[in-house]
Amino acid sequence: MTETDIPPAGRDGDAEPPESTFTVLVAACANLGIAVAKAVAGVISGSSAMLAEAAHSVADTVTELMLLVALKRGDRPADEDHPLGHGPERYIWALLASVATFVGGGVFAVYDGVHTLTHGEEPGDPLISYLVLGIAFLLESWSLRTGVRQARAEAARLSTPVGHYLRLTPDTAVKAVVLEDTAALAGLLLAAAGLLGGQLTGSGVYDGVASVLIGLLLVYVAWVLGRSNAQLLIGRPLPRRMREAVVEEILTVPHIVAVLELTTLIQGPREILIAAKVDFRDASSARQIEWACEEAEEQLRERFPSIRRVYLDPTPDLGSEREPGPRTE
Repeated sequence: MTETDIPPAGRDGDAEPPESTFTVLVAACANLGIAVAKAVAGVISGSSAMLAEAAHSVADTVTELMLLVALKRGDRPADEDHPLGHGPERYIWALLASVATFVGGGVFAVYDGVHTLTHGEEPGDPLISYLVLGIAFLLESWSLRTGVRQARAEAARLSTPVGHYLRLTPDTAVKAVVLEDTAALAGLLLAAAGLLGGQLTGSGVYDGVASVLIGLLLVYVAWVLGRSNAQLLIGRPLPRRMREAVVEEILTVPHIVAVLELTTLIQGPREILIAAKVDFRDASSARQIEWACEEAEEQLRERFPSIRRVYLDPTPDLGSEREPGPRTE
């Protein structure tokens, strides 16, 4: 068994890693400054693509602010009213952030581009827009570098490719920063191409097409992030290979002879719940069963530090009435 399907794991009791908060803060600061500069350049040059890019950066800034709220609220400890903690709340805010990207960035950019194509546009002086795009490209690259650095560090620790890590990781804050900054760099290139096309031909069509493409790019990113957060809100289990490893680990404990049913739930980047129906040796005493349950929990937490809660239910094997092998969810 390899660790390629294992989500990020921290030590028991760890808070949200500071790298995630720093990554989001860097992205928020970069996008806020870029949004103002793009808006000014868009108004001066009359470029639809630049205004679309300004909306893009505003949406990204709102997204990062929501992600900061998600990190803060999701990291609160369990209490009497929330016995399983607040981990899933981070995905609610992250889902709202993806909606902000869709509405605030994608829809506006598509609308502005279509308006330019249908009503026409007189291209203005693109010089200031080129300068803003160049500065924005450097700042977005710096922000993306921070996000990619964290993603690579986590992927290396888990011995998995970066792309695989980003696709499966429950740390949607880092995933959002990497995807949005990548889309931002692509959007900047599209805006530059629209400006260049308008400058060479004197037509605003290229600028309008660039704005529409930027909007569609944002809609796609919002859809990917929204789907990822929705899956985690509904309840996503551990990857199959990790579920198999959990069963394997439980079966190493003396007195446990079978795992009849396994349910797993990702509650946060470093919060995993395990519940299992377990068959014990018929000759085991109550004291031995209690010891085996504690031992199984200790071994699971030692092997997979992100496991926070383990619930084992002693259940007799009904033989032919059950399908062979554990059922994993």
